[in-house]
Amino acid sequence: MSQSQPTELGYDSKIEGDLLVTRLDTAINWFRKHSIWPMPMGLACCAIELMGSGASRFDIARFGSEVMRFSPRQSDLMIVAGTVTYKMALIVQRLYEQMTEPKWVIAMGACASTGGMYRSYAVLQGVDRILPVDFYVAGCPPRPEALLDALLKLQAKVMREPVLATLKKSS
Repeated sequence: MSQSQPTELGYDSKIEGDLLVTRLDTAINWFRKHSIWPMPMGLACCAIELMGSGASRFDIARFGSEVMRFSPRQSDLMIVAGTVTYKMALIVQRLYEQMTEPKWVIAMGACASTGGMYRSYAVLQGVDRILPVDFYVAGCPPRPEALLDALLKLQAKVMREPVLATLKKSS
């Protein structure tokens, strides 16, 4: 990218020189957008595709999400990949509640989104019954590209979120 092309924040070095002016919300959201740390909840075959998204062919690191955390207190995105049984549902919900704000959820695959082909007493018919899901990734199993597309949509959502207004309300 040449110096004369405007970037994401609207910076043009020929006009502004060495000075960058932006809104604080925009800067904070830009930092948050490029440092989303997912917690993988690989519960079935979709977890293999989730692992594939971190491989060199797909490289989730390009989006700042390569730091997979297995602790809810160190992550802000839960990726539920696979079949959620009622036996596992309370644990998934407890892990979500332990995550710090802001937090997001991606339901990956048909089983996590709707229960998939399992219409039985043991399978939760969609993780959205216990968690607020931000994005659904379709497929059985979905390709890693589909997960990366959901991650890009989440990054766009993060850029639109007001930061300072929510901080003033909570204090």
